[in-house]
Amino acid sequence: MSFAELGLSEKVQQAVSSAGYTEPTPIQAQAIPHVLARKDVLGIAQTGTGKTAAFTLPMLTLLETGRARARMPRTLILEPTRELAAQVEDNFDKYGINHKLSVALLIGGVSFGDQDAKITRGVDVLIATPGRLLDHFERGKLLLTGVELLVIDEADRMLDMGFIPDIERIVKLVPFTRQTLFFSATMPPEIQRLADAFLHNPVKVEVARAASTASTITQRLVSTGRDDFEKRETLRELIRNATDLQNAIVFCNRKRDVAVLHRSLQKHGFAAAALHGDMDQHARMAALDSFRTGEMPILVASDVAARGLDIPAVSHVFNYDIPHHAEDYVHRIGRTGRAGRAGQSFTLVGPGDEKSLAAIEKLIGQPVEWQGPTLAERPHSEGSSRRRSGRGERGERSEERSSRGRKVKVRSSGRSQEPSEAAREEAPAPRPVAVPREEQPNRSPRRERDRPERDRSSDRGYQGRSRRDDDDENVIGLGDHVPAFLMRPVPVKKVK
Repeated sequence: MSFAELGLSEKVQQAVSSAGYTEPTPIQAQAIPHVLARKDVLGIAQTGTGKTAAFTLPMLTLLETGRARARMPRTLILEPTRELAAQVEDNFDKYGINHKLSVALLIGGVSFGDQDAKITRGVDVLIATPGRLLDHFERGKLLLTGVELLVIDEADRMLDMGFIPDIERIVKLVPFTRQTLFFSATMPPEIQRLADAFLHNPVKVEVARAASTASTITQRLVSTGRDDFEKRETLRELIRNATDLQNAIVFCNRKRDVAVLHRSLQKHGFAAAALHGDMDQHARMAALDSFRTGEMPILVASDVAARGLDIPAVSHVFNYDIPHHAEDYVHRIGRTGRAGRAGQSFTLVGPGDEKSLAAIEKLIGQPVEWQGPTLAERPHSEGSSRRRSGRGERGERSEERSSRGRKVKVRSSGRSQEPSEAAREEAPAPRPVAVPREEQPNRSPRRERDRPERDRSSDRGYQGRSRRDDDDENVIGLGDHVPAFLMRPVPVKKVK
């Protein structure tokens, strides 16, 4: 089947031919005719099969008639991340080269003023993340009553717990007579029920079993220890020994781990970039660009890079952490093996990951082979020898130990430096080091009550007994130090 048989306009067909595509993918061949027929579509297909073009191409054909009005977009596309939104904009630029359509991108990290200017002129296609879209609506800069077509991409992610309130609110703001398209790689039953609430008599297009993985991806499991140093060491060995590695994405569960692993790889001579949700938009786009161009062949990322990013030539995916949700595994390894290319994925599995691994194998419907010993066959390790001796990635590190309430810095070297019980008992009390007054930065005088208690009976100008005397009586009120003005009699007027 060719694109000419799908009912697309001549302008769209010319753009597709110029991009080098001749035959549609299965999801495109089945979904495009229903979209052109103005039907609601629920499309389910494994990642990397061309879902973005499945709604981009028919939208361009439908938008050839009509015109946009100020602050009222004609079509709305919702994406879960900024990177996916920018990627969809690139698809409209590529396939809409023969159209004079206005496209606006509403994402965080970009000036409101520039986005407001585009909306005011009127846009045919509005691509947005839910948060920034609602920000513009609440500021009175956007009206959604003219939306004819609503697209919710990565539906399982968009309808996840954190996005449900925003999505429900946006759906209520667009007209009831709209056309709605859902596209996703996974569709759990509970998410299916939510999708049914937003779609009207939808046509379900499923070209592959939900949550299936591409046959072009070679999947392997690698056992490792619980120790972070050992996991990083295992990952580095995998990268060094990987065959035909051109570039790779390393996925971590937490943003903090992304930063730590990124620094570790750079320290060991790997050209790596980092990508996670706490980075500003400029840094995120710069990291993606450096990865796409090959300047940084390794990208350490959180799950923000697991959904729909179209980087066709990714040869390897490494799961440094096994994902908490089984669906995320499908999206992660789907970054490789795209468009018929061969890809490889490696997942590090440590003690305590057995439950997550079982959920993944149940979801994809097949066991994943182990490379090397399995987790059960792996010899029990109490931790890396370097870890036990206090030697980290720098060879040596200082550890703080306690000795009779004082902190002593001990530089570790091959064997334990823990002092014996007798040595701790005989350790002398620390002597204070006097620092000259002029060398004390930002020195502020301490109040009397902040100083340690001492016998002040010999202090100049102090009258009375020491505060530490045992026979002091309890002081009532101000004691003998009542100010004179408080002793003055207060005239009281008699009330007749």
